[in-house]
Amino acid sequence: MQDKPYIVIMAGGIGSRFWPYSRNNRPKQFLDILGTGRSLLQMTYDRFREIAEPEQFIVVTFQGYQELVSEQLPELKLNQVLTEPLRRNTAACIAYAAYKIHGFDPESTLIVTPADHLILQENRFVRTMASAIEAAQVDNRLITIGIKPNRAETGYGYIQYHENNGTDPAMKVKTFTEKPNPKLAKTFLESGDFVWNSGMFVWKVKSILDAFSELMPDVAEVFEEGRGHFGKASEPEYIARAYTQVRNISIDYGILEKSDKVFVILGDFGWSDLGSWQSLHELRDKDENNNVVEANALLFDTENCFVKMDNDKLVVVEGLENYLINESENVLLICKLDGEKKFRDFVANAKKKGEDFI
Repeated sequence: MQDKPYIVIMAGGIGSRFWPYSRNNRPKQFLDILGTGRSLLQMTYDRFREIAEPEQFIVVTFQGYQELVSEQLPELKLNQVLTEPLRRNTAACIAYAAYKIHGFDPESTLIVTPADHLILQENRFVRTMASAIEAAQVDNRLITIGIKPNRAETGYGYIQYHENNGTDPAMKVKTFTEKPNPKLAKTFLESGDFVWNSGMFVWKVKSILDAFSELMPDVAEVFEEGRGHFGKASEPEYIARAYTQVRNISIDYGILEKSDKVFVILGDFGWSDLGSWQSLHELRDKDENNNVVEANALLFDTENCFVKMDNDKLVVVEGLENYLINESENVLLICKLDGEKKFRDFVANAKKKGEDFI
C-alpha cells in the first residue's frame, strides 16, 4: 500500500476549442500554451509531484497519444500510460484506471485530474488537496473540488452545497447544474452556495468502485472482467473489446449527479480550465486596448482581440473588436473571440476539406 495517493491524469481529449493550434495529432494538453517551456500535461505532472512520487502516476490517454505522453513524461514507465482505443468520456477513463489500481493496491486513494488546467497558486492548491485526501478517507465518500466563483461564468458547471456547521471542510453536495444561461449564472453567484465544478476528484479506490457497482453496474461488469487481464499480454485485446461495450458518458452524469455520497471541498487557488481561446485571452498580458498579441503585428483601431501568428509574417489588423486571428500550420482562422460554441462546426467542416486540416 502507498501512503501517498495515486494521481490519475486524464489526457485523451482533442482540445477542439483551441483549433487550429490544437490538432488531432497534437492536442492542447501536449502544447506549451502558456509559453513556460512545459506543456499543460507536463505542468500538471510537475504540480502533483508535490504530492506523489513518479511511480504513483497513471496517465489515461487515447491510443494515438501514447508516444507523446512517453516523450513528455519520460519518468513514467510504459505500464503507467493506459491507452484507450475509443473515446468514451470520463466514466470509462476513470473506471479503467480505478479497476487497474485496485488490482495491486486495494486500499489506495486516487486523485483524478484533467491534464490541461491552470493553477496559479500552487501552495494553496497542495493544501486543498491535502484536505480533500483526508476527507476522502471516510468510506464511500466521493470528493469533488469546487472553485469559488468570481463572475457569472456560463462556460462552467456549477455545484450547490449544504453549509457545514462543523469542522469538516467537506460539505454535502446538493445539486449539479451544467453550463447555465447568464441569468441563472448570476443567480448562482449571488446565492453564495454555488461553486464551479473543477472536474478534479478525490476518493478511495474502494469508494469509486462501490459507486460504479451501484450506479453504473454495466460498466462495473465490463471492468470486473479486466481483473484477469490487467498487467498481462492480453490487456490490450481485452480493453479493445471492453471499450466497445461501455457507454459514452461522463463521470458527472453517470455517478456524481446520482449519488448521495458526494461532498465538495472549496478551492481558491487561481484556477482556469483553459477551455477556449477566450479563457486564455483572460490570462495573458494585454496591450492598452485589451489585445493579446503573440505575433509580429501592427494593430489599428482594434480592441479586445487575440492575435497569434508565426513571427516570420507581419500581420496588419484594422477596425476589429472581439476577434481571434490565428495561423497554425496550414490553417488561418479569423472568428469571433467568444465564438467557441461554433468550433465544433469549424472542425467538422474543415475535416471535409481533408484530414490534414484537423
